[in-house]
Amino acid sequence: MAADRHTYRITGGVPLRGTVEASGAKNAVTKELVATLLTDEPCTLHGVPRILEVDLVLGMLAELGTEVTWLGEHTVRVHTPKVANTSLSSAYSGVNRIPILMMGPLLHRRGETVVPLPGGCTIGKRPIDFHLEGLHQMGADIVDRPGSVKVTATRLTGAHVHLPFPSVGATENLLLAAALAKGTTVISNAAVEPEVVDLVLMLQKMGALITIDTDRTLTISGVEELRGVEHHTVADRIEIASFAAAAVATDGRIEVRGARQDHLITFLNALRHIGGEFTETENGLEFFRGRPLTATDIETGVHPGFMTDWQQPITVLLTQADGTSVVHETIYEDRFGYAEQLSRSMGADIELTTRCLGATACRWHNRDFQHTAKINGPTQLKAADLVIPDLRAGFGYVLAALVADGTSTISGTRYLERGYEEPVAKLAAVGARITTQPA
Repeated sequence: MAADRHTYRITGGVPLRGTVEASGAKNAVTKELVATLLTDEPCTLHGVPRILEVDLVLGMLAELGTEVTWLGEHTVRVHTPKVANTSLSSAYSGVNRIPILMMGPLLHRRGETVVPLPGGCTIGKRPIDFHLEGLHQMGADIVDRPGSVKVTATRLTGAHVHLPFPSVGATENLLLAAALAKGTTVISNAAVEPEVVDLVLMLQKMGALITIDTDRTLTISGVEELRGVEHHTVADRIEIASFAAAAVATDGRIEVRGARQDHLITFLNALRHIGGEFTETENGLEFFRGRPLTATDIETGVHPGFMTDWQQPITVLLTQADGTSVVHETIYEDRFGYAEQLSRSMGADIELTTRCLGATACRWHNRDFQHTAKINGPTQLKAADLVIPDLRAGFGYVLAALVADGTSTISGTRYLERGYEEPVAKLAAVGARITTQPA
């Protein structure tokens, strides 16, 4: 991970008011860029956010032989007429999880690949067992190497793969592998997040045959070839929820253009339980506080449940709510690391426990992971010097600074900028008192 370009200085206590434009979803567009490797024809993607994560993926593609041309601020054309390299350099080892998604496309194009083992934010182990087992069932030969994995296949063939957990990454990996495989692939217990569906829509435009059943089953009939595509990526529902939480927490009013209610149903219900409200506008959704904030209980889950990436801004919002709230994290075992700084440095009253305090025991039950938070509020947060530990905690810290008394300094901003496009400019546009200084 590159060093910070700058740190943020945020003075809190100002209601945020105004309009922001939702960026394209990081969790969709990065996978869709990988999908372009499945064809030797040009592909044009619209709504591409200018974020560090996109820069990383485009760098990986260029290393493999992809021609990258920006046609506009948020439109990029990528074309891989020939895969020049089947392996990524060690520079991408541990950077993010995108390289493992390249296995299927590179096997189809060249029959082999060596990809570095994944990295990304420190929020849990996120193993790739499901990915490798699925590819093995499809006929891939897999050899572990120090820091990487070598995968070869003469031709991938269809298989029935049951995922023990509806992993987004594993589902996407198998989709990319199955699109050109011989025969039919069935993925049961698959992830069906909007970003996964957006990838399916893009692949379908390219000529893939994919059906999504109501029981989390994806059926892919392999085709001989895929063609180029023009596709507009879906809006980022994590960024949208972040600005919604900011509007409610600061008692302001923010319109997010491009926001879609159908992608936010569970979030909007939780927001309303707390005291937030929304209204539909001509261009998106507007968020505001509808009544005094009150405590609630939230449990993260796979879609259509409450998204794990919504958990951090909601937890900060709940520090301003009256009563005791419970947030039970069931997706990642180590996602509350950011809470220590909120409590120790900013005065939040957050207690972490290894117990499951949700409706049911989750897969981290009786294991030594602090995956449940009890938040007592309301608490007047005080300004502090904060260090962002991971991407989604980053906006949580920004939101905490926006409601805190005084001026906070936030470093580790490179993590936040992996997934949020122009966060300083967007926050300033709705009235945040935020400036940057060289790191």
